[in-house]
Amino acid sequence: MQPFRKHTGIVVPLDKVNVDTDQIIPKQFLKRIERTGFGRFLFYDWRFSGDGKESGTKTGDFVLDAPRYAGASILVAGKNFGCGSSREHAVWALADFGFRVVIASSFADIFANNSLKNGLLTVRLSDEQVADIIRRSKQIANYRLSVDLEALRVDDGQGFEATFTMDEFSRHCLLNGLDDIGLTLQHEAEIAAYEAKHPVPSEMEIDMKTILAR
Repeated sequence: MQPFRKHTGIVVPLDKVNVDTDQIIPKQFLKRIERTGFGRFLFYDWRFSGDGKESGTKTGDFVLDAPRYAGASILVAGKNFGCGSSREHAVWALADFGFRVVIASSFADIFANNSLKNGLLTVRLSDEQVADIIRRSKQIANYRLSVDLEALRVDDGQGFEATFTMDEFSRHCLLNGLDDIGLTLQHEAEIAAYEAKHPVPSEMEIDMKTILAR
């Protein structure tokens, strides 16, 4: 997982509350067995016309497709972002599209946890601060924010700045790019020592034990 320390990027405003995971990535696109390729279907029902299939036509009138927000890597949205089902694909779709940060006043717990495990930073700010960022991103062309996880700070260099909180364990994981596998591998030496003391029996040994047990 890619470590997250500080990121500066274009902000795109999704001025909606209760954005659920089925809106982030509709269920018909969950058949892929890898984590990549979901970005093209992000917010599909809002971005495309048609019957919900991959061949749908992009409408071009959704905020994510506006030329002024091209290349955006920070998404700001209303409260309760990521509610609904527990599908991890929602985070995969956001990350595959190019987002590194999502800012909202609140997140669904499972979505926030899935984001942590995939290196997507969720930043909780107040309703007033989120509204201010949305207003600025609509009014200021090429509006950018810098998000500093080490300092727990967000600023735009144009008068807006805010601090946020995060539990120390989650912060440690993101700063060091540690997902569940990475955390486990930090104990690789201990695991190897345990396995050396508890060797896996061969197939012949297993067969003999089965025969003797009869």
